[in-house]
Amino acid sequence: MTKPKVLISDKMDPNAARIFEDRGCDVDVITGETPEQLIARIGDYDGLAIRSSTKVTREILDAATNLKVIGRAGIGVDNVDIPYASSKGVVVMNTPFGNSITTAEHAIALIMALARQIPAANAQTQAGEWPKSAFMGVEVTGKTLGLIGAGNIGSIVASRAQGLRMKVIAYDPFLTAERAVELGIEKVDLGALVARADFISLHSPLTDETRNILSRERLEQTKKGVRIVNCARGGLVDEAALKDMLDSGHIAGAALDVFAVEPPAKDHPLFGTPNFICTPHLGASTTEAQVNVALQVAEQMADYLVNGGVTNALNVPSLSAEEAPRLKPYIALAEKLGSLVGQLEGPDVTAISVEVSGAAAELNLKPITAAVLAGMMRAWSDTINMVNAPILAKERGLDVAEVRHNDEGDYHTLLRIVAITPDRRREVAGSLFGESEMRLVEIAGTRIETDLEGHMMYIVNEDRPGFIGRLGSVLGEADVNIGNFHLGRRLPDKHRGGDAVLLLSVDQQPGKEVQDAVCALDGVKKVKALSF
Repeated sequence: MTKPKVLISDKMDPNAARIFEDRGCDVDVITGETPEQLIARIGDYDGLAIRSSTKVTREILDAATNLKVIGRAGIGVDNVDIPYASSKGVVVMNTPFGNSITTAEHAIALIMALARQIPAANAQTQAGEWPKSAFMGVEVTGKTLGLIGAGNIGSIVASRAQGLRMKVIAYDPFLTAERAVELGIEKVDLGALVARADFISLHSPLTDETRNILSRERLEQTKKGVRIVNCARGGLVDEAALKDMLDSGHIAGAALDVFAVEPPAKDHPLFGTPNFICTPHLGASTTEAQVNVALQVAEQMADYLVNGGVTNALNVPSLSAEEAPRLKPYIALAEKLGSLVGQLEGPDVTAISVEVSGAAAELNLKPITAAVLAGMMRAWSDTINMVNAPILAKERGLDVAEVRHNDEGDYHTLLRIVAITPDRRREVAGSLFGESEMRLVEIAGTRIETDLEGHMMYIVNEDRPGFIGRLGSVLGEADVNIGNFHLGRRLPDKHRGGDAVLLLSVDQQPGKEVQDAVCALDGVKKVKALSF
């Protein structure tokens, strides 16, 4: 079996390469290449491990014909075109927790630096002055810290601030009341936060909703003498307004580790402003953090490439390495059933329901649904996989539903696909025997048990005597050999003279002439050649 091949294109801890190798991957470490050099090289690789230097553009993704996963050692993925990667079926991962403590500690350090004006005091003292009376600081004890964002990093900042005896309030639309109690913080709206906080620390991602969340209008609503820290993302604070309000004295101090444009221009208006501190995006810059994110991204990517586990992905549902082996046969079954629906109905499907019962109802359903969609749409395009199938289904306006049934029914585990077209409703169902052997158990209202393998013919005909003999003659004359033969009557009537469904396994793909000849037989209603 060929080993997955990984390229590390940015400087990382050397142990990352060792992890890839130990887990069954071939790895090359080639850093500092130009985009043109990377485009020429990337087609050989299944995985690409990066930090912030490599920019994964459309051109690079177009050249990455074998690429399956991109791993960003760190949180920010501004350097990856995620929508285009998704359309190409490439998983994009990051490491959101590897540098959380480091970033939180940097925020606390900046809070303390602002409170005691440490950078300015240091500069003047080293310049030969002794400005003891010029720097009157404030205590943080008893002050109110307002967190904009109380996720992983924000919650660590809250814990550290509470250790400094600060009162912590937070604005975060995703913060539940229960979680706020657990953290020992008060959940407030944004207006209350800016009005009450003595210090404000930002810990939100940059989205359309959070861009300029501290706008000029919001900054004007802040408490006079507030101090502001941003170690999250540039663009959360209106930098021009911040400059004006530092100059006016309304804001007592500000510390930015990030800027809207990085690196900022040498003549940035904030540079040289009294009570302003800045650092060059150092939130994640500790030895421990750089080791942690490098090792974490290597572990995640190797788990995906070798075992199918998906952790911290930004464009596909998570699937732990422990879940992957259990889900693997279900995903394979889901792809087969989806392929069957896609081949029978083509692109006319407008809605699809993925229904599970028995043991399957206890599983993570998102990967199973993605596999159904991938199997179905692969009948129309060979570039579809589990990553881009849900995205393309949404773009097509396909209505996708997931249903769990608690009852076990006739099978210990069952996966049923219900596809709706403008003309009809199509149902197929499959099960696993022995936890791994896949079987189709129902199609078009007909109980049937067969593998979905190789070349097959799907035939619907009126249930009349002599049909099977006539069919055998047509196929024999065309030199089409029958491997397996599966016949059933449609439920619930199953009476003679109704419709019968026939699935034939054949040794070679029947051509159009053979299909037309079968379709011309008396009583035949539908003929479709299938391939799995």
